[in-house]
Amino acid sequence: MSLAALDLPRLQVVGRYDDMDASTVSSSPAWLGGAGAFIAHYLRSRPVQFLALLALVLGGSACAVGVQYGMKLMIDAMTTGARHPQALRVALTLFISLVAVEAVMWRLSGWLGARTTIKAGVDIRLDLFRHLAGHSMRYFQDQMGGALGHRVTATAGAFGSIVNRMVWDIAPPFVSFLGALLLFATLDGGMTLALAGFVGIMTAGLVAFGLRGRHHHRAYARHSSETGGELMDVIGNMLAVKTFSARERERARLGDAFGEEARAHTRSWMYNEKIRVANDVALVIMAAATLVWAAHLWRIGQITPGDVVLISSLTFRLLHGSRDLAMSLIDMGQQYSFVGETLRLVGQPHALLDPAAPRRPTTREGAITLDKVSFGYRPETPILHNLNLHIPPGQRVGLVGASGAGKSTLTQLVQRLYEVNSGQVLVDGQPVQAYAQDELRGCIAVVPQEVSLFHRSVMENIRFGRPEASDADVFAAARAAHCDFIADLYDGYDTVVGERGAKLSGGQRQRIGIARAFLKNAPILILDEATSALDAESEAAVQLALGGLMEGRTVLAIAHRLSTLTDMDRILVLSDGEVIEDGSPFELQRRGGAFARLWRLQTENRIVALPRPPLKAVS
Repeated sequence: MSLAALDLPRLQVVGRYDDMDASTVSSSPAWLGGAGAFIAHYLRSRPVQFLALLALVLGGSACAVGVQYGMKLMIDAMTTGARHPQALRVALTLFISLVAVEAVMWRLSGWLGARTTIKAGVDIRLDLFRHLAGHSMRYFQDQMGGALGHRVTATAGAFGSIVNRMVWDIAPPFVSFLGALLLFATLDGGMTLALAGFVGIMTAGLVAFGLRGRHHHRAYARHSSETGGELMDVIGNMLAVKTFSARERERARLGDAFGEEARAHTRSWMYNEKIRVANDVALVIMAAATLVWAAHLWRIGQITPGDVVLISSLTFRLLHGSRDLAMSLIDMGQQYSFVGETLRLVGQPHALLDPAAPRRPTTREGAITLDKVSFGYRPETPILHNLNLHIPPGQRVGLVGASGAGKSTLTQLVQRLYEVNSGQVLVDGQPVQAYAQDELRGCIAVVPQEVSLFHRSVMENIRFGRPEASDADVFAAARAAHCDFIADLYDGYDTVVGERGAKLSGGQRQRIGIARAFLKNAPILILDEATSALDAESEAAVQLALGGLMEGRTVLAIAHRLSTLTDMDRILVLSDGEVIEDGSPFELQRRGGAFARLWRLQTENRIVALPRPPLKAVS
């Protein structure tokens, strides 16, 4: 079928259809629009629970103010000249009832808060992971995996901290403040106005002072994220650390990073301590002034002893609450900034978008076409130049060329791991942008040079190719991949292979990767230097497994060892992003061109190392 007959729309420079731009799935959900939208989205996800939580805390705070009033009534009943048992019983009953109701409401709020915020945190991590996984491979090449993982987890914690601050640290002081003003208004209007003004000015001052220190808190958050990523990077490369005797060197390097983080943490901490010192000074001044004023009013007979106790307890409650309110607002600002920074990093729009109405493949034949494809990881330095190529279903194609010629890039464009700069890549007659990315990649199995294994069992790693596969299917795929070694493992198929398959040899990891590809049963198979890192015995076993895997599939095989491509139907020789030779292995050898020269270099011009003479003894 000719390309003209396909009648496909042209691509823009960014690799999307002119007529599909309006119908593609949005690259960022609305809740990634900013920290405020993000927090509001997850509050709205459980509106009844969060409103009930707020109501419980407000009710508990109101009871706490009422308890202070109940204490006043008890003291007044006990200090009057004549004993009033009935008044004392009423005051005692009110006091005990409010204490009990307050305790119940606080415990219910704790129970509901745990159930609500923790579940919201799970949703946040899953949603952020979903968006993170939608980024192109270029995004992950530019970021540190450990730092991204820390960001995702810490953002869920930041949301929980913001909710907790709003509910337990900000709402109660407001209730206490309003309740105190109402009670003070019944005692002395001047005291009420003075206390309201002082608390308002002090809280506003503390918040303003605290916000001036945001750069300290942001610096600490940034250093914390970076050092977490650095630590994960070193742990992930522990083999290199050990083999290059770099333990102390890396320890010193981490020590420098941790030291810088510690200094940033100290600056952030000490700035908050300055706020607490200012609050303590204000507390002493206001408490002294209020108590002197209350004592004066009692002496002239305007208030009772119970009123003095009420004024004292509410004053301390208000002043401590104003400090907690100010610190909570500052902390919320820090957490809010952290969420915003995470969304700017993780919530970037996706470079690769799925269509709103993806096409499903009507056939799974595995035909591949490249129509005038140009691509560069940086558009100004293209790797592939106006490449035209058609691979019919079931054809086995070897890709040959020097490093940087564009072999791996070509296979990555077929998988749509990157977007072409111009032209089109088609699979089974449809542009790759017409498919959902997972649908497209479901038609492609890949066996790379270094197979990625999870820190899971052999069974789970093979089943990763098709999660719904039965145990019998997994066993059949392992047999087809010649994974005889599994029977000798200490726990058979239940053996945990270690991080990245560290407990297995290179040949064993490759054969598990091949078994995974067998299980996936995709029409297109990509082999990216699948045997280059193996010894001769392992290579023979892997080649035997690959022979069965390639049967009936469209194959793109990258190899530097040309002897592994003798069974290919077709060889493409790439140089500087262009196909300079195209034909069967026999035909290309007969032509005497680039492929023939590479073949002679590998088969005829081998350099044989001569035995070295024994070293003479030094007298």
